[in-house]
Amino acid sequence: MPEPLTLPESFNPDTNLLCKTTENGTFHESRQGAGFARRLLANGNAEDIALAHKVLEATLACQETREDDPHHGNFFWMAEDEVVGDLNAVEFCLENLIPMMMDSADLLEAGMRDRVTQAIRLGLAEIARINVRVSYSNITMLDILNTCLGGELLDDSAIAQRGYGKLNAWIAYTDRSGTPREYNSPTYTRVCVNALGILGRYLKDEESRVRARTFAARIGLTVGHHIHPSTGRWAGPHSRAYHPTIVCESPPEIESVRRWIEDGALPDWVDRMIDSNHLPYEIQETASIDELGVLTTYLSDAFSLGVASIGYGGQSNTLLSHFVRQDAEKPGVFFSRYLTNDKWLGDFYHATDRTKSRNLIDEGQFLGVQNGNRAIALYAQQDLGVVNSAKSSYVWTERDRIDSIHIGERDVTDLPATVEQGEMITVASGDALFAIIPLTRDDIGRDAPIQLVERAGDLVLDIYNYKGSEKSFWEMRPEGPFFQGQPRNGVYIEVAERNDYGNVEDFTRTVSASTVKDSCDEPFVSDGTSERIWSLEVARDGSRVGIEVDLMKWALKRRWTESGDLTFPMLESPFTVQESDGSVRVGRASVKASQGPIWIVELERTNEWIVGYHGPRASAVALTVPGGRIEIPSMTAGTIYWKDGEVTVDAAGMTEAPSIVGGRLVGQN
Repeated sequence: MPEPLTLPESFNPDTNLLCKTTENGTFHESRQGAGFARRLLANGNAEDIALAHKVLEATLACQETREDDPHHGNFFWMAEDEVVGDLNAVEFCLENLIPMMMDSADLLEAGMRDRVTQAIRLGLAEIARINVRVSYSNITMLDILNTCLGGELLDDSAIAQRGYGKLNAWIAYTDRSGTPREYNSPTYTRVCVNALGILGRYLKDEESRVRARTFAARIGLTVGHHIHPSTGRWAGPHSRAYHPTIVCESPPEIESVRRWIEDGALPDWVDRMIDSNHLPYEIQETASIDELGVLTTYLSDAFSLGVASIGYGGQSNTLLSHFVRQDAEKPGVFFSRYLTNDKWLGDFYHATDRTKSRNLIDEGQFLGVQNGNRAIALYAQQDLGVVNSAKSSYVWTERDRIDSIHIGERDVTDLPATVEQGEMITVASGDALFAIIPLTRDDIGRDAPIQLVERAGDLVLDIYNYKGSEKSFWEMRPEGPFFQGQPRNGVYIEVAERNDYGNVEDFTRTVSASTVKDSCDEPFVSDGTSERIWSLEVARDGSRVGIEVDLMKWALKRRWTESGDLTFPMLESPFTVQESDGSVRVGRASVKASQGPIWIVELERTNEWIVGYHGPRASAVALTVPGGRIEIPSMTAGTIYWKDGEVTVDAAGMTEAPSIVGGRLVGQN
């Protein structure tokens, strides 16, 4: 018999739940109870099984069982709650309770087994009533996980079919753009990967099981492209992320990714994809074609730089760079925010945790464009309300690890330091060099500064639109009678490998030679339809990056580089492409399909190719590689893996055996 688990320090024997103590009291999360009970039963020790019954008793007490409650069947986020506040609680509880019952139900006493089964049934009814919109990617994924597996566990085909259908709907919605709308999030991608991994192992329905594995592989492409090999960090931009992750207070994300691979949630070629990528490279993915939301990431040996075309809200990291600092415990980080009232970390509360926030919420609306290591970042206020300051802030972590700061040609050693409009700021730290040129900034008060400061140990460039007495801005209300457009606030950013320049001065002179075009239509009072265009371009040595926005609607109008206007690719990098039309080429290989979208990866160094098709319609698929070809007459979803002439097919709905030339089939699921 296995040894009993070592109880975590957070276990409270008085409540039989895991707890968290803050200055506001002691709290017990229901989802933590469900997860702990699952771990106890999985260990199988008699003491653990007995304790699991007590933990489940306490967890089930958190479920809302009053039939007249609008969220009957959901769970209180905390045992201390009296009403259901966070509607996602039921998803996080059931994602543990359902697999627990599939694996370990026979270890429970009959009475408890019946109670957990009833709790699952009530929870699934609540999930169906909520019916979360498919754009909310991570919670949709939990809906799919719980409903598919819950329906199969309860032997209820209606529930299960709802889950299979929602999986198809979520994939179809995502395939309109390319990557999940909640894109590239270290926190929320984890939810999707874990859920798809469980579905790929547990689902009885073959087509849904294969489709889950196939889409896990597609998410693996995003993950593999965004783990920066030099730092092990998850390169930006992020749709959502918590601050400790952003500033590398948590372990390197590459460790989590390799655990996902080890657990089978992601295919093992994702690890080789991280290691074999040719640096530098740029990847673009579209997360929301309806919102013109695309993410661009550039990775080099010394740094990563990621910029989003639009922001999603307060937890977005729309401009983010990780960079190597030799002999340091963690890499450097550069990121941006728009802030009012000079807020900083810990100045406000996170409603769910009831603890001082370790998130620095972005209060602005972001629009951006990137071309390799160059980018333009623009911010507008979101809702000024009554404020005493409004600014964009650009942050380098750990001021004491910054080697030099220049404003123009001036060496800066003392902070704060004033920056004049248009003066370039150069920062050298570790293996990276940063240049920032403030673009047009509208002062909507008097004498709003641009300044470099040290704040909480970090170096911060603050570009104020307003700093003064507390004020309500009538003229900044877009629907009001005085509105003439958003105040302008933007920067040009360039990041470089330090080894590419003899010294910092060479880098400064190079970037200073850029041509900056910054023009805007004259202001006018909004008529509700007319546009006021702000156009920006920075060019040098045949390379350019440009963006146009409408200040009246704060809407993206154009983005361009020297290659022309930028589009919204599903997925595009030097070794991975996804297209909607079923015909794709990358490197030395090509794939044709009668239906789309379809994607292909080439890992040239290891002589590997992977193709994925998500369905749901049947499609013929043919992969051609140097010296070989495989044709599948019909499949409804699946992947094809080719390495050194050995071929593995994981597909559903195949009506005929694959035809292979120049290779041999070594595995078929």
